[in-house]
Amino acid sequence: MKVYTAENIRNVALVGHSGSGKTQLAAAMLFDAGMINRLGKVDEGNTVTDFDEEEISRKHTLSSSVAFAEWNRAKINFIDTPGVANFLSDTRAAMRVTDAAVIVVDAVSGVEVQTEKVWNTASDEGAPCLIVLNRLDRERASLDRSLASLREAFGREVVPIQLPIGEERSFEGVVDLVRMRAVRSPGEGDKPVAGDIPPALADAASSARDSLIEMVAEADDELMEKFFDAGTLSQEELEQGLRSAVGSRRIFPLVCTSALANIGIQPLLDAINTYLPSAADRPLPAVARDSGESVSYDADESGPAAAFVWKTIADPFAGRITLFRVAAGALASDETVQNATKGSPERLGSLAVMQGKTQNAVARVNAGDIGAVTKLRDTHTSDTLCDAASTLSFAPIAFAEPVLSYAIEPKSRGDEEKISTSLQRLQEEDPTIRYARDPQTQQLLLSGQGQLHIEVTVAKLKRRFGVEVNLKLPRIPYRETITAATEAHGRHKKQTGGHGQFGDCKIRVEPLPRGQDFEFANEIFGGSIPRQFIPAVEKGIHEARAKGFLAGYPMVDFRVTLHDGQFHAVDSNEMSFKMAGRLAFRDAMSRARPTLLEPVMDVEVHAPSEFAGDLMGSLNGRRGRIGGMETRGSATIIKAQVPMAEMLTYEQLLTSTTGGRGSYNMEFSHYEEVPAHLHSKVIAAAKADRGEATGDEEDGE
Repeated sequence: MKVYTAENIRNVALVGHSGSGKTQLAAAMLFDAGMINRLGKVDEGNTVTDFDEEEISRKHTLSSSVAFAEWNRAKINFIDTPGVANFLSDTRAAMRVTDAAVIVVDAVSGVEVQTEKVWNTASDEGAPCLIVLNRLDRERASLDRSLASLREAFGREVVPIQLPIGEERSFEGVVDLVRMRAVRSPGEGDKPVAGDIPPALADAASSARDSLIEMVAEADDELMEKFFDAGTLSQEELEQGLRSAVGSRRIFPLVCTSALANIGIQPLLDAINTYLPSAADRPLPAVARDSGESVSYDADESGPAAAFVWKTIADPFAGRITLFRVAAGALASDETVQNATKGSPERLGSLAVMQGKTQNAVARVNAGDIGAVTKLRDTHTSDTLCDAASTLSFAPIAFAEPVLSYAIEPKSRGDEEKISTSLQRLQEEDPTIRYARDPQTQQLLLSGQGQLHIEVTVAKLKRRFGVEVNLKLPRIPYRETITAATEAHGRHKKQTGGHGQFGDCKIRVEPLPRGQDFEFANEIFGGSIPRQFIPAVEKGIHEARAKGFLAGYPMVDFRVTLHDGQFHAVDSNEMSFKMAGRLAFRDAMSRARPTLLEPVMDVEVHAPSEFAGDLMGSLNGRRGRIGGMETRGSATIIKAQVPMAEMLTYEQLLTSTTGGRGSYNMEFSHYEEVPAHLHSKVIAAAKADRGEATGDEEDGE
């Protein structure tokens, strides 16, 4: 395989709303570039970039995948990314290592929810954008309507550099407004034919070209002067000015395609090559490890090597596959490099470039290129691999925090350890999932970006690792506390044939401020309880408070003061005083007016402003307290505090209310009292849950 320098490499992320045709577009470009022999189709499950069984069965891209095409003496690396909201973190990771975004828009639907989100990510990354208006052969497809939608959302800088020849079923090619020629695509497998612009489109093409020239001139002061002097730009000025304006994000060119019908694909490849920046034009942002300051460098293969790991794949057969972009220098097979993030050496095996799931072995991967290697020992996503001489390091990818958790239980007894091992491997692949055992409820919680995300993770557990689990809504980690001070007495006395058991203690209990957990104070004077037995009293109270009093939840935020007691010289021991401590706790709780506490979450909801009223109403209906609102562009951010129990099913409501355009995140804030009218419901549910657990244990004995 030919080795390319950074100047001849284009790294692009195919991004857009789910169903806009990104995967089909990747297949068409690979086919037209001669990289594959057959135009794969998403509906048939045989595309290059959607190869995971879950993606094929659901007919949606769920994980970013890499493919490449060699086109006109350049190498184009495509990263086909998810367009489903739950998986956009993978899309954002892909955009960290690409030089431009190819935003795919459905010609019928126009700008959709995830189109806006990926556009915002591209803006955050400062990435140039090329907009592909796809599916122009569909019924009700329209350039005019779609262009109006795009300009309303993203501004007048969205400028067509092509016009479609025909629309809907009559779509057969494009008019190239830069070179002023028509390019028709006779059909799958046939080469496009360049020719004259149809007379019916001559006036529209001339007008659209004039508008394009004006926008290119506006983007550059020198070109603007030439435009004012001559009334137009030369062909060379137009082409160079357009490339410069695209690179500086002053123009977002729009091209027209039908990926399924293979129309407009080769002009798209030409546009990527001609107008989007090369890997040399946009080196990855880096910092100097010694100073932490941002640095600029040349993305060439002559200096010390530095590479950024942007994705890990958990393959049950090949093991861990590490995907990286070389920022500087070059990586070679079978060499040892330094993992600067972990501070440990890594031995590289055979390097490869990915064509979907296929690994094409290469001897080296140059600066600007995207490669892969298997079975690295300590390297994970966001790590920096480099020569010892390199001073470059790369900021880690900021992955979204989980917003939803489910409890998972193995279908087969004995699979607990296998679940943990399998989830660890999946977490290496997808850092947005979390799993941990709740110390209070003892449930194993799987957390992710939404219900679909968790369902897909569970499906991967089954398909890849043979582990089947049941999903359940998690238990809420309620707590108990007291609201009144009181005194209590606990006496444990038991007479047996030999030595008896005797322990007696008197305590005071009083509430503490919220969040203080538990305090134990000793005020024993005069030896009424020997010093060696006092820790046993505290231990007995600890064990009792862990099981609560009302509903079996831990008792918190109170102080116990041990102030008196009795002992027996022969019958007293640690066990006796531990039992006395438990009895004293139970006696105190009967008069200390115990109550339930529930976790309250800080919630932040992002949604288009037109939904703000409905969303505030729904949060109020979930016992939420609105803390403020903030407007950012066309979006509103609502901040509120809401009980965790009310947020378990919030994702479904938010999705249905906003049509998938809303998102939220939440984190724990504090505990507060459960309203009195809900006490009996929580207590009954807790007792029923404990009853089920007891039944399960008995079944297993």
